[in-house]
Amino acid sequence: MTQIGLMLEGQNGLNWQRWQRVLQTAEDSGYQCVFRSDHYTNASGDDLDSLELWVSLTYAASHTKRIEFGSLVAPTTFRHPTITARMAAQVDDLSGGRLVLGLGAGWQDREHHKFGVPFYDFKTRFEMLTDALEITTLLFQSDSYISYTGKHFSLNDAVLLPRPARAGGPPILIGGKGPNKTLPLTAKYADEWNAVYIPLDLFKERNALLDDLLVQHGRKPESCKRSLMTQVIYGRNQGELQDKLSERSESVDELVQRGFIIGTAAQIVDQLGTWAEAGIQRFMLQWLDLDDMDGVEDMAKNVLPHFHQ
Repeated sequence: MTQIGLMLEGQNGLNWQRWQRVLQTAEDSGYQCVFRSDHYTNASGDDLDSLELWVSLTYAASHTKRIEFGSLVAPTTFRHPTITARMAAQVDDLSGGRLVLGLGAGWQDREHHKFGVPFYDFKTRFEMLTDALEITTLLFQSDSYISYTGKHFSLNDAVLLPRPARAGGPPILIGGKGPNKTLPLTAKYADEWNAVYIPLDLFKERNALLDDLLVQHGRKPESCKRSLMTQVIYGRNQGELQDKLSERSESVDELVQRGFIIGTAAQIVDQLGTWAEAGIQRFMLQWLDLDDMDGVEDMAKNVLPHFHQ
């Protein structure tokens, strides 16, 4: 079954009132999941409201009953990986096993600079991510004390207690499309690969590459879920859609080439169907207007029945 959920930019005005409303709308409307980014600020412009990731996910765990939720993604630069692993396991337990732990290397230097968080070069950030993935996997999967010496993070006779209720801990998601670093790390560590803003043809190419890499690691290709995070521009009618598109500086063709999902309900259904045929199992549709829950509800009413039982 194809799963359809929402993705929010947590730094784009997210406060408690909006977060509560989004979660309730998603739960009531039939969305499969809600994911959110982990940022302090946007890359440019004025700073806006921004709820801290793990505080907001703890709220989601205790105030929803059905939907999955998670980080898309949590930068390794923000927290020591043992802290992230402890929080993730406990939030997952609190929710009854509905958390997906998305991890990443971090990319936005502005927020690091503004809040005094060291921002390292690309090579170092991916070394940190590799350590984090190894440490997280060890802590989730081992019932005994473990040690690990990494380039940036280490463990010394550490064990995660209480043990995660889910065998192996919450699933790990890695997002991105890079063939040299992201996909090899995904093949080794991840339960889900999230393709981000990717053209359909490039997704097919990278999806096949991931299949090969998984086999090289002794894994079956179907052991790693395939998802897509991309922005949706949804119009309840053609007029509303054109109004939204008129606000964009890029043409529809340019947006589609970036992987956007654009249209009225029937058009959205067709586009999601095409992606699903190419191998996407879960969609995290980026919804930027956090006050337009009417649009979220309308899209659910007219799109979700074509995919969700």
